[in-house]
Amino acid sequence: MKIALSGYGKMGKIIEKMALDRKHEIVLIIDQDNQHEMTPENLRQADVVIEFSTPHSVLANIQKCFEAGVPVVVGTTGWYEQMEQIKQQCLDNGNAFLWASNFSVGVNIFFHVNKMLAKIMNRYPYYEVQVEEIHHTQKLDAPSGTAITIAEGILDNLENKKGWKNVLTNDGAEEPYTVKPDELLIESLRIENVPGTHTVVYDSEVDSIEFKHTAHNRNGFALGAVLAAEWLQGKQGFYSAQDMFNFNV
Repeated sequence: MKIALSGYGKMGKIIEKMALDRKHEIVLIIDQDNQHEMTPENLRQADVVIEFSTPHSVLANIQKCFEAGVPVVVGTTGWYEQMEQIKQQCLDNGNAFLWASNFSVGVNIFFHVNKMLAKIMNRYPYYEVQVEEIHHTQKLDAPSGTAITIAEGILDNLENKKGWKNVLTNDGAEEPYTVKPDELLIESLRIENVPGTHTVVYDSEVDSIEFKHTAHNRNGFALGAVLAAEWLQGKQGFYSAQDMFNFNV
């Protein structure tokens, strides 16, 4: 498989290694210094584009992939307000698109179990729930896309929560904030050299239940992105990681 990489930061470099280990070929690398090379002609050299750039450039990069008619796997977060617009463009033009807030196998198992747990907790409304996420200080968006997916899994299945609210606390200093009874708190913290930790906490007067995923490095995210690129081959349509990971057992 011939792969074009859009974004060549830490994640892009690990994706490159994972792809080469799986005997794929990197035919194009686009980063902030050579955006002018992201042309339809260059993109068409590839069987798929793996997009891990920035929230500021991701939408323009997706459009360029659509124009070139090249399948695209998107792991960049911070653009989800435009999700429906991108979905409609993909379907209207017969493109192939797969997105995920996190491609890690372990995280996607976490997403699935998180939904099941939220359904169970409807029986015990005296537990208050919140989501906590910790990432490295270079992460540009807060909350993380993974935390948003976790929150949406809770909101879709827990009857007493109607929306989420994010609070960013830096250097461990808590800022004053208020959360409405029907709001789900997502607390974000940025610390050096933390790949990603996500915790769902159900707390009551008598005990607490914590459900946690801790990433030891970025390798799981990168491998999942390459697996997604392999899965997308020969397909048309708009997909998420839920379509690739089938945990309905």
